[in-house]
Amino acid sequence: MFKRIISKCLGVACLSLAFAACTTPNIVTRQVNKSVPVSYNNSQDTTNMAKVRWNQFFTDRYLNALIDTALKNNQELNITLQEIQIARNEVRARKGEYLPFIGIRGGAGVDKVGRYTQIGASEANIDIAPEKETPEPLQDYMVGAFASWEVDIWHKLRNAKKAAASRYLSSVEGRNFTVTNLVAEVAISYYELLALDNQLEIVKQNIDIQTNALEIVRLQKEATRVTELAVRRFEAQVLNTKSIQYNIGQRIVETENRINFLVGRYPQPIQRNSENFTNLVPATLYAGIPAQLLENRPDVRQAELELAAAKLDVKVAKANFYPSVGIRAGIGLQAFDPSYLLKTPQSMLFSLAGDLAAPLLNRNAIKAMYYSANARQLQAVYSYERTLLNAYMEVANQLSNSNNLAARYDLKVQEVEALTQSITISNKLFRSARADYMEVLLTQRDALESRFDLIETKMQQMNAMVNIYRALGGGW
Repeated sequence: MFKRIISKCLGVACLSLAFAACTTPNIVTRQVNKSVPVSYNNSQDTTNMAKVRWNQFFTDRYLNALIDTALKNNQELNITLQEIQIARNEVRARKGEYLPFIGIRGGAGVDKVGRYTQIGASEANIDIAPEKETPEPLQDYMVGAFASWEVDIWHKLRNAKKAAASRYLSSVEGRNFTVTNLVAEVAISYYELLALDNQLEIVKQNIDIQTNALEIVRLQKEATRVTELAVRRFEAQVLNTKSIQYNIGQRIVETENRINFLVGRYPQPIQRNSENFTNLVPATLYAGIPAQLLENRPDVRQAELELAAAKLDVKVAKANFYPSVGIRAGIGLQAFDPSYLLKTPQSMLFSLAGDLAAPLLNRNAIKAMYYSANARQLQAVYSYERTLLNAYMEVANQLSNSNNLAARYDLKVQEVEALTQSITISNKLFRSARADYMEVLLTQRDALESRFDLIETKMQQMNAMVNIYRALGGGW
């Protein structure tokens, strides 16, 4: 008899499984494309500066101190660290779902039923000795243990745990990507600050030059060699140059505060050495090969892990179409008098039950979850391909930018030298009345702009170096 019941149960389970397996909806899948060009510039040199640690890549001790402080205090980075902790806890929660749940339970109560109820009338008709009458009201005491377990036949729970683990690792890569960007942002802001210091120094030097030229023009006016118009134009030029220094001063304050924000502190002066900014030489660029982006770029690794988690989510959603098997059990002691709790086996109770459930009709909710999981998987595929494409484009653009900036900087150096010499020449010609004051003013203005452009180009060179380092995945 018992074997017959088991056989019937197994038959029902098999029929349910067959029905569920045959009616799983079809979905559209797509394989991820991980192919990248073989090189950036026809070079197969695998030397990659992304492997260099940031404190070795940057040689300025003030900059390294700022980066080190930012990695400890930056609020965005600390928020990301908490996201990692949340993802780790999710893994722990998912792991516990496919293990048996075991708990203990205890309780006490009192129950008085009406005599004219079904239970009350039944108790009243029981013929027992007076000393054995059912106590009224009836108390109840119980202590025991219980357990439940969903048998993970289709690995639904295990795949959910693996998906959570992939998202945990993805959050770690997200933290690494945040570190990469943070290091680059601090470095870029620092080089901008050095450039602004040098531009401010150039403005002050030009103010001295223009002030001296103004005094010469005033003397020439007294000698009736020039008119009041020349004096006023030179005065206006001096005033215009003086106003520039306040604009630069404001930009210095904002840049300092941007750095202070990145390092997680309130405004304070930024220690730096700006004297040799124009002599800085960008580090030699070793970009390696594009295939290394899959290993070095944290955002690419993060997208790959998110894709793995999305694939596992599809398996979890698919398992919802299959039968689920659950087991419940309990054991304990129960009596209407605490003194009877330890009188076994009379006070002992236990239970053991199993259940099998499979969806047959109205599976719209399960189908919707399945389709949504597959759609998110396709999104993850496209997101991975977009991230990889963007990584390659960033490196290619910055390599080209670095080469063009190097050529531009050399030309700007020659331009500055030519215009600096032209200032001396124009002043001499003006004193000898062989050039008018407009030529002197235009020469001074062009010389100032060219020196500004030279500093700006140097800053762009240093930033391009930092951006290549970031684009290759360095810094974390």
